[in-house]
Amino acid sequence: MAITLAASRLGTSAFSEMAPVELRPNWSQEDAEAVIRAAYRQVMGNEHLMSSERLASAESLLRNGTISVKDFVRALALSELYKEKFFYSNPQNRFIELNYKHLLGRAPYDRAEIAYHTDLYNHEGYEAEIDSYLDSPEYQENFGDSIVPYYRGFTTQRNQKTVGFSRIFQLYRGYASSDRSQGTKTAKLVREVSRNTASPIRIGSTQEALAGIAGGSRGHFYRVCVAQAPTLGSRAKIRQSNQEYLVSYEQLSDKLQQINRQGGKVTSITQA
Repeated sequence: MAITLAASRLGTSAFSEMAPVELRPNWSQEDAEAVIRAAYRQVMGNEHLMSSERLASAESLLRNGTISVKDFVRALALSELYKEKFFYSNPQNRFIELNYKHLLGRAPYDRAEIAYHTDLYNHEGYEAEIDSYLDSPEYQENFGDSIVPYYRGFTTQRNQKTVGFSRIFQLYRGYASSDRSQGTKTAKLVREVSRNTASPIRIGSTQEALAGIAGGSRGHFYRVCVAQAPTLGSRAKIRQSNQEYLVSYEQLSDKLQQINRQGGKVTSITQA
């Protein structure tokens, strides 16, 4: 999972070379155990779990091949354990933020997404709210039935808005941090979502803003490295050689959107 060099200061380097955890055909019990560990870490927001809290029945069904990885993720999100950690103790906006983070691996993009899930829960209940993420085309396209959800908001992807890049850092505070260890229980994206704006990426106790997409300086230029998608009609299954673009701060957002539309993948953004 590619990330910017600056972003590594936030602890995302743990994902830079980590392949998605997947239960492939002819999987072994070791593979199943790796999926179980990754699913707990992702869905439970990196919370430490005691053995008595684990979902033994769902784990057994996965080990036996009775349910898919997606079914196991659903069981975790619908469990009383998930409710106790994230639903009962948080306001609705914060709960929706965490659902996006845990189940889709990204931050909410706009007010419409928050409003949709608020209305869905109010009219159809908790189970419908959780199912709406897992049964969405977005989930199926990115994770399918066999891949554990992962944080994908640190890179540009097809159909992903660039504003999600800076917002994921408001929800993710490093590999060693859990979602319940971040202090305040209030929603972290209320201002950005309501105003439809991005926010600076801040790190550590000093809350220093990183230069780059958000918190950058006008008049500066940035070097954007991109793994280009194969050309139209090519049968190649690997990406072509990387390209670099020198882009001004003012043009950065438009350039990232253009790269996204063309199927390229940003591998780094550094100040020139």
